[in-house]
Amino acid sequence: MFRKKKAQNILEYDSVRLRPVVKSSICTGEKVAGFVDKESGKFEDIMLIRGEEEFLEFCRMYGLCKDEVGKIW
Repeated sequence: MFRKKKAQNILEYDSVRLRPVVKSSICTGEKVAGFVDKESGKFEDIMLIRGEEEFLEFCRMYGLCKDEVGKIW
């Protein structure tokens, strides 16, 4: 009668080498969540952020809290 909730899969990333960030465009305001390589500075985009719910989904996907995600322009 009751359905079990599907276990949420948390994706892993190399926290030693990568830093989670939201890249925001100064001109258009478009926001993209992803990771920056600490050594090279290269940004790898993961998903477009159109609102708070999508930002929280990004955090849930990788097991992050809001304070762990930086901002870059």
